[in-house]
Amino acid sequence: METGYSVFSQSLQPTCCFLFFSFTLSFTIFSLLLFTLSLLKPHCDCEICRSYRSRSWSPEFDNLADWYTHLLRKSPTNTIHIHVLNNTITANPENVEHILKTQFENYPKGRPFSAILGDLLGKGIFNVDGDSWKFQRKMASLEMGSISIRSYAFDIVRSEIQSNLIPLFSSVSGEKDSVLDLQQVFQRFSFDTIFRFSFGLDPNTLQLSLPISDFVMAFDVASKLSAERAMSVSPLIWKVKKVLNIGSEKKLKKSIEVVKSLAQEVMENRRKIGVSTQNDLLSRFMSSINDDAYIIDIVISFLLAGRDTVASALTGFFWVLSQHPEVEKSIREESDRVMCPTKELASLEQMREMHYLQAAMYESMRLYPPVQFDSKFCQEDDILPDYTFVPKGTRITYHPYAMGRMERVWGPDCFDFKPERWLQGGVFCPVSPFKYPVFQAGPRVCLGKEIALLEMKSVALSLVGRFDIRVATPEKALRFMPSLTATVRGGLPVIIQERKR
Repeated sequence: METGYSVFSQSLQPTCCFLFFSFTLSFTIFSLLLFTLSLLKPHCDCEICRSYRSRSWSPEFDNLADWYTHLLRKSPTNTIHIHVLNNTITANPENVEHILKTQFENYPKGRPFSAILGDLLGKGIFNVDGDSWKFQRKMASLEMGSISIRSYAFDIVRSEIQSNLIPLFSSVSGEKDSVLDLQQVFQRFSFDTIFRFSFGLDPNTLQLSLPISDFVMAFDVASKLSAERAMSVSPLIWKVKKVLNIGSEKKLKKSIEVVKSLAQEVMENRRKIGVSTQNDLLSRFMSSINDDAYIIDIVISFLLAGRDTVASALTGFFWVLSQHPEVEKSIREESDRVMCPTKELASLEQMREMHYLQAAMYESMRLYPPVQFDSKFCQEDDILPDYTFVPKGTRITYHPYAMGRMERVWGPDCFDFKPERWLQGGVFCPVSPFKYPVFQAGPRVCLGKEIALLEMKSVALSLVGRFDIRVATPEKALRFMPSLTATVRGGLPVIIQERKR
């Protein structure tokens, strides 16, 4: 009996030691976290910092972006500083040009941003600076700028519209009490198109009757949890959770493993059939790069950038369009002039002739940009054109959402939706990208801009021509979730009626 007890006691000792060590380590890390946070506790007691900490701005403003807009409009320079965030925020076009072009090398994305998305995007183009960025930028510019890749993208968009989007809208059109979440539909549509464009496969997420694939679910979770890192009070919180592999960081790790494992599987299958005859991004990069992990990082970066931005832009467009039937009417009249009224899809050449549609799309993104703000980090002390001093290490943010609402930038009617402001003699006329940095500007200007616009205009034209789409609750203001892109809280429920011609 004693011998059995002795053996049991001896076998128990390593387990107890391990448990004690694990508890001690966890407690020590947790205590260190609390101590560090106490050191980082913001002591600034200015009005802006107090309001930010207490969220006392929320009863008056629907969104944090609206409060920032209010502060920036009040500022003589259209620039403010949030001390508790060590963040300088600007809506001044001269400052934006300084950050994105003139002093580009002094304002990289920086390590803090790279750390947030690093596990998901790795060394992909949207998460790196320096030589790695320059290499990917040059390679991607050659691919994205080619006529063949644009034609390939256009064919995918047309196919998805004809095969999935229009049939879905027709199936719910006219049904009593039938409400469709337009934001969710556009998220699924844009995911299907960018996935086909990136991997050459159709995930069919727009087929609402089909179950969502493991890749799509994992990608959604990974995107959401990566974005939530940026909203954390301190990066130490998610970093400690990552080390301990607990909570949201544990879910994020599992989701990323699924995404990258399935991407690797697609690559291996592609090698078997050959890449020379394929047009998707994965095949194109596989023909020139030998590092599989690097290729996956690049393609996933394009997947992330191309999905939510297009869906967000289309959601904002149809929300504002439902409030301006006169603009909807003008789009239809232009469409009928340029193409046959009974034709559902325009050609590339016809799309280029639709200046009013282009103006309406740009105007909606002026007020509801897909990416409401973007941040860089200052490498060395600097002074902005408005004489704002920016110390080394400061996060600096330019704010397209606020810029679209600056009277100094757009005039006294800056809050009004007016596509005509983009037209001269009926011809679309763009403005400086530093006044309208919706697609970024300078060396990092969006490579997929033309393809994204092509997709958005194709969708808008096909739906506006065939359906009357009305927001179910037009009296409610848009409230946005904390996210890398502008995502409407609760979606955008709409009622759809097929037009009688």
